Amino acid sequence: MSKPVLAIDIGSTKICAVIAEVSGDDIQIIGHGIAKSQGVKKGIITNIELASKSIRKALNDARRIAGNNISTATVSISNAYAKSMSSTGVVNIPQKDISTKEINRLMETALYNANIPNEYEVIHVLPYNFRVDEQDFIEDPYGMNASRLEVDANIILTQKTSLSNLKKTVRSAGLEIDGVVLNSYASSIAVLQEDEKELGVALIDMGGQTSNLIIHIGNSIRYNTFLGVGSNHITNDLSMALHTPLQIAENVKIRHGNLINGSHEVIELPVIGDEESRNSISLEMVHNVIMARVEESLSILANSIEKSALEEQIGAGVVLTGGMSKLKGIRELAQAIFRNTPVRIGYPKVVGGLIDELKDPAFSTVIGLLLHRTGGHTEYEIDNEKNMLHSKSDIPEVGLGDIRLEEESIENQNAKREKKSKQVNSRVLKDLHQDEDGDTFSFDDLPRPETKEGSVMHKITNWAKQLF
Repeated sequence: MSKPVLAIDIGSTKICAVIAEVSGDDIQIIGHGIAKSQGVKKGIITNIELASKSIRKALNDARRIAGNNISTATVSISNAYAKSMSSTGVVNIPQKDISTKEINRLMETALYNANIPNEYEVIHVLPYNFRVDEQDFIEDPYGMNASRLEVDANIILTQKTSLSNLKKTVRSAGLEIDGVVLNSYASSIAVLQEDEKELGVALIDMGGQTSNLIIHIGNSIRYNTFLGVGSNHITNDLSMALHTPLQIAENVKIRHGNLINGSHEVIELPVIGDEESRNSISLEMVHNVIMARVEESLSILANSIEKSALEEQIGAGVVLTGGMSKLKGIRELAQAIFRNTPVRIGYPKVVGGLIDELKDPAFSTVIGLLLHRTGGHTEYEIDNEKNMLHSKSDIPEVGLGDIRLEEESIENQNAKREKKSKQVNSRVLKDLHQDEDGDTFSFDDLPRPETKEGSVMHKITNWAKQLF
């Protein structure tokens, strides 16, 4: 039986709501809605009322297309709110076999050992390395035999006030939250391939007002950071440099934005405050303005990767996604800035019902939210509700040896019951044969009741007579 799932990406420039029907591993998108974001700046909610109106508009469009009034949602939270810290956990395994119960206890221990500031709240606890006894780099300890289990985990935190404001905003739109996911983490689920995760990869989600960086190595995210610069800053730069209105500057960016080479072509643009007047602008100037902003942003992100101390472990290179990654020539520029590291543009994975509009890198986060909600999360992750997310089942497989042992156990139990029954009957007969004073009596003196209970007693009496 299918169930509906709602994902909402709360961005700085747009709000996107997507409804899907999920049946087992099958995901089918049945509705979506997109609204201009209001009350959100650089990933931070600045006006709850305006932000909730934008969410409601996108939600209503998605509901209308899907024909479903789903009222619970998985929502994104910006890296602007978040920071991360490492922690470790160690537990002993009394039963020697590692089940999800032991792994859950281990993850809770790692969370307990973390020194979390009072003003922060946990949204993800992501394990990236398990150790079983003395064996390191265990991918999945489930089902193994061990006496000691350890984990290294990356804990992602967010400010309590920021999370509270996000929840208030979503509830003001008439929704309940069933999950909060870091937006760059969601994008990584939608964009990254398994080989890239294994080799180590840096993902940069370049949005309208923010650029989020995460480094994924092996099982999970190891590092995340935030830069408050996005494609809107290019628009602002063009507006100021060309003395033209913001909307005209945005159109110039989309139509003529190019990081590969400039052009000597000249275009006519209206002047701010006097749209009747026109300025002649060379496209080479447009190229230089865009190049300066993008080069600066990528250089800052490259320095962040260097500071992470994980640069040498990024074997699969860098993946760019988000709306700004569509800028022509950005991949080639990034390859030069990231010291000839392989760079590719990341598009969201294809799911059922994914229309062309949603195949854009700008919608990586919302597709990642759907995938996280339907099992694409990190195995044994602890979410913001302190629940461990996993795909395992602790029902043991029964082999032939187990069946024989079970049969022998049943036979032993039956033998014990038979022996105990004989002992009880012997005591009952002895008690019936003597009264309280130790005098004997005749079985003929016993009453013969007609009830079911009495007829049973009567049979016992006749049987006792035959014995004596």
